[in-house]
Amino acid sequence: MKVNINYLFHHFGIPLQDGVQEGIYSANAGMYTTDNPGKFRVQWHRFTEDSPLHPLLKTVPHVAFKVDDLQQAIEGEEVILGPYEPIDGYFVAVINDAGVPIELIQTGLSDEELWGRARSGQGSLYRDAGK
Repeated sequence: MKVNINYLFHHFGIPLQDGVQEGIYSANAGMYTTDNPGKFRVQWHRFTEDSPLHPLLKTVPHVAFKVDDLQQAIEGEEVILGPYEPIDGYFVAVINDAGVPIELIQTGLSDEELWGRARSGQGSLYRDAGK
């Protein structure tokens, strides 16, 4: 963690290799995402065999933090995904922190706006790659 960056917990993601194909599907990531119905933001991620994502993302749980400056937060880090805009108005990069994927997020969206956009497929993560 960098002293000049504010980190605020956002969510926790758990990869599963159980063969279940349920949740919101992203063909671009080869991933199904299911939200935990509980009080805390936990997501389950299931991957297709041909998912192009980094092996750490497909096998090791990740924690996600909102940051106030994504570019500064990833400077000097091993970036394994992004930076990119998977959901409109939501900018993400994932770094490798000694074998653990850490998702860093910069957004002005409220959590309600963000989760609404994710569930309705608003963003490049869910758009057909050919469109």
